[in-house]
Amino acid sequence: MKSVVLSDDWALLRKLTYEYQRDDGVWEQHVRQVYDRGDGVTALLYHKERRSVMFTRQFRIPTYENGNPDGHLIETCAGKLDVIDPDECMRREIEEETGLRVRELTRVLELYMSPGSVSEKLYFYVAPYDDSMRVSQGGGRADEQENIEVLEVMWDEALAMVREGKIRDAKTVLLLQYAELSGLFQYM
Repeated sequence: MKSVVLSDDWALLRKLTYEYQRDDGVWEQHVRQVYDRGDGVTALLYHKERRSVMFTRQFRIPTYENGNPDGHLIETCAGKLDVIDPDECMRREIEEETGLRVRELTRVLELYMSPGSVSEKLYFYVAPYDDSMRVSQGGGRADEQENIEVLEVMWDEALAMVREGKIRDAKTVLLLQYAELSGLFQYM
């Protein structure tokens, strides 16, 4: 395999040339670009008694460049995996972004989000929260230029927001669907 670095700024973009054997036995030369920004974590925070979930809202330049009028997205808490342990990273991201120090954290999925060109794997979590867990107002880190709005949304409204196109972030939709399929609020 031949690898050529095209960019090594915020993340690594490489051009790979390799031999690939098809199912019929024929060998082909493939040339692909792979974008490696590292792996990530994301969590759906839920409050069973209130039947609510917590989201973040922030500006995302790629969505603005691709037709999102104001560039803001409503999302589950998330971050780049910058430590070895995804659980540790997720707990830190939850606290930085939402101001909550969760006690329980359950990993539910590990998925490749755009495997045609991006190497990133996301670790998906669910975590219950309550008011006693609040340690700050959240909002992200100023040194990372984060300007995050924290939103608490009722469960039925969150599902309606997906149907109405108000939530358009794939990881968030996936976690909401996971919660619905697993019956997270079923007995409430």
